[in-house]
Amino acid sequence: MLAMSPVPAVAMELTPPQADLYASVSINPPSGSEMTVCYGFVCRRRAILVFSDADRRSLTRILAAGKANAAAERGALAKAVVWFDRRMGPVIGTATRIAKADIRAGSDATNFDCFDTTRDTTSLLLVLQEWGLLKFHKVGNPRYRGNPFALQTPHNTAVVIDKATGTEWVVDLWPKKYAEAPDVMPVERWLKEN
Repeated sequence: MLAMSPVPAVAMELTPPQADLYASVSINPPSGSEMTVCYGFVCRRRAILVFSDADRRSLTRILAAGKANAAAERGALAKAVVWFDRRMGPVIGTATRIAKADIRAGSDATNFDCFDTTRDTTSLLLVLQEWGLLKFHKVGNPRYRGNPFALQTPHNTAVVIDKATGTEWVVDLWPKKYAEAPDVMPVERWLKEN
């Protein structure tokens, strides 16, 4: 459901880098009941996703399948991101989006850049954390890469941290087209990719 919430949502606790994701584009951070969905490159287009009871049941079911261990939970998080993509694509027009879209791809009304997917994925992860659905991970700070000397283009992504090991894992939707599972890999590996 897309709507403006009539009651102000209670703010969740954010780290400064997480808070900056929202302040940098003048949007509210997510709450346990809603999140701003960014699209159109650097959040030029926006919609509000108000989580329905059915949305919460679907996401709870998806995350319940990952309760065995940290690897299973990361698999469930990838499925939750696909759920988000499928849930919002038909509503905001991104069901035809392409992988690795940026301003050169044109068609900003139907695509996300990596800034949008970082905000949207981080928001979804924060909502899942707020609902108590993360057992093995907590939401980390977004990570950035880009080394022009190695011909590595700038890119950023959402991150979760394994509570037991402290290992950071990216949850990166941007390199995938509509309804494909995001890349989920250790940050150390992601930093070396292009």
